Amino acid sequence: MEHPIGLSIRGGTKVYPGTVALSAANFDLRMGAVNVLVGENGAGKSTMMKVIAGVEQLTEGQIFIGDEEVVLRNTDEAARRGIGIVFQELNLFPNLTVAENIFIAREKTRGGIDIDKAAQREATRALMKRLEQDIAPDDLVGDLRVGQQQIVEIAKSLAQDARILILDEPTSALSAAEVDILFRVIADLKRDGVGIVYISHRLEELIQIGDYITVLRDGVITGARSMEGVDVDWIVHNMIGESGKDFSKEIEHPFGDEVFRAEHVSLGNGSGGMLVDDVSMSLRKGEILGIYGLMGAGRSEFLECVIGRHPYATGQMFIEGEPLKEKTVAGRIKRGIALIPEDRKNDGLVQMLSIRENMTLSSLAQFTRGIHMSLMQEKETVTDFVKRMTVKIASPEHAVSSLSGGNQQKVVISKALMTDPKVLLMDEPSRGIDIGAKAEVFRVMRKLAADGLGIIFVTSDLDEVMSLSDRILVMSNGHITGEFTRETATNSALVEASAVGHSPLSRHKEPA
Repeated sequence: MEHPIGLSIRGGTKVYPGTVALSAANFDLRMGAVNVLVGENGAGKSTMMKVIAGVEQLTEGQIFIGDEEVVLRNTDEAARRGIGIVFQELNLFPNLTVAENIFIAREKTRGGIDIDKAAQREATRALMKRLEQDIAPDDLVGDLRVGQQQIVEIAKSLAQDARILILDEPTSALSAAEVDILFRVIADLKRDGVGIVYISHRLEELIQIGDYITVLRDGVITGARSMEGVDVDWIVHNMIGESGKDFSKEIEHPFGDEVFRAEHVSLGNGSGGMLVDDVSMSLRKGEILGIYGLMGAGRSEFLECVIGRHPYATGQMFIEGEPLKEKTVAGRIKRGIALIPEDRKNDGLVQMLSIRENMTLSSLAQFTRGIHMSLMQEKETVTDFVKRMTVKIASPEHAVSSLSGGNQQKVVISKALMTDPKVLLMDEPSRGIDIGAKAEVFRVMRKLAADGLGIIFVTSDLDEVMSLSDRILVMSNGHITGEFTRETATNSALVEASAVGHSPLSRHKEPA
């Protein structure tokens, strides 16, 4: 069946100072179907979506809804035309409730006088039921897990009855069960004739859910067709010009001595339960240790304990055999630990500062003699890191917010490395970055390990943990539920271990 075109872009060009983000793009958005949009970071996907959602305006070209040419000057105008967008970077107010977030700026009122909180709660309850979530309307958004926040963001769009719904990386923070629910909701929306634009880096997911696919490369559409007969190779070929997704170990190297050890680390959740429950592990110089698990398994919380974010955590840690007694984050950075957080927009970068200022935020002491800071030395170091990490930028003085997700991630990694760490902790290092940038970030991780850095990284991506780790630990419900070597790890064994409840450890130990 042919799906009708609900919105089209003709000759869409968007120029930012120094870059052409979209170049003469022709795009048709089909109704009652999932229109998949794929491309590397900086390929122009987000720009195209922002144009449709009224966040940005085209420099040249036209937008049609049906046969009528429209100018979407802002998000309100787009919303009036039935266009909703769920951004990958969450736009929620953590200090408001779920219901307040869903109806913000469109509050239900009683006769236009006061806000009808009961009606909002009721509507929120219905939305949560539809999304099969056990989230109460009065829960504070700031108390929810990232995956649940993502679901609130989706509920917010559903509440607006959008006819065109743009989902930007909607599953990047969701567990497998939550993804299944989202896909069911998408199927419902399709039946109701809603046109969905779906951006994701998970190619298998795109093939599973898409009806039409559009591939962007450097602002140009390189492929657009119905999804029938499309495979991963076709997508990758159009995305980067050749196929390839192998991040596997290019650099074999021997490991050094133990660089980090954690013994019996635990962290309570404040209401009697445990977020991290008696976790012990050790790491050698040059080793990449992957921690696999689903959301809520306690992986990120463990990393936060190591960097010193939770002063009440119990247990002991050692760096190169010496006890880690420092309680503060700054103290732990001095001892050689660096953390690259999952949410780089909020925790890793100061969006209004330049790329250079962001890179050197954690290591200003290196460039300071007495009370003076050597800008010359700072500039040289930054230039060196930009080269080393292949950050694609016009100038280190541009605002970091002008970079694509993958390049922002490289800035965050550079910032961490400038403190000259012995142990690098990475939380979901590839979240929200595309295949090309992913491969580069992974190459950087390998090279760092080959230079003797110990790396612990957390991921819920099976391919990633399998291809990148020298050793894998699986966490579930705050425990370690499995340990694997490169030889013993299989996809099914990892998935099984990640689904374990509070059962005794089933460990796959290698002979010591």
